[in-house]
Amino acid sequence: MALIQQVKDGKFIDETTGTGSTSTKSSEKDKKTNELGYDQFLQILCAEMQYQDPLEPTSNTEYIAQLATFSQLESQLSVQSTIEASSANDLVGKYVIMKVTSSTTGETSYIAGTCDYVLHKNGETFLSVNDGLYNLKDLDTVADATYMEAVTLAETIKSAISLLPSKNSISLANKDDIESIRKMYDGLNDYQKKFVSKDSWKKFEELEARLKELIKANESCRWI
Repeated sequence: MALIQQVKDGKFIDETTGTGSTSTKSSEKDKKTNELGYDQFLQILCAEMQYQDPLEPTSNTEYIAQLATFSQLESQLSVQSTIEASSANDLVGKYVIMKVTSSTTGETSYIAGTCDYVLHKNGETFLSVNDGLYNLKDLDTVADATYMEAVTLAETIKSAISLLPSKNSISLANKDDIESIRKMYDGLNDYQKKFVSKDSWKKFEELEARLKELIKANESCRWI
């Protein structure tokens, strides 16, 4: 379809020159709507029919095809919007990670938490996470709550193990920390244990074995 421009007295009107009032108002209006609706399309189609070249008129078949194409596109967009809204509603109660880029600094940060509710406003969809509203377009990851719980517990155990001294530096003073980590690990179910780093747990078992040796040696000294 050709570009449509306002015509007056058989001449094209350049709306970008002169006072610019008409152009500015149209631009502001376009920014507000930012959508081509069915009525607007019909207006454009009528304008195209009115200002077509009389020596090479467009056939009715082509106009009908254009109308049918637009109707199909509009229908597809409507279905897509409905699916998007439905999918967003399904995120309520799910653990989500939002990838947010600051409009001032340009830096990217990640917001993780449970989606409390979904807000549809001005044609856009927002997710409520940690008392903040984030555009659905910023959604990075959706995770099952059971999965995230397992990952969080595994990371907690890994961090606790990393704070322990090396095998050669372990002492009886670390007894409470090691017993606490063991109790935490034993409280996990089989699914959650799969997320614990094998390397970290191997280090822990070596430290735990070394602690038992120190305890045994300390008890032996008491009998001497």
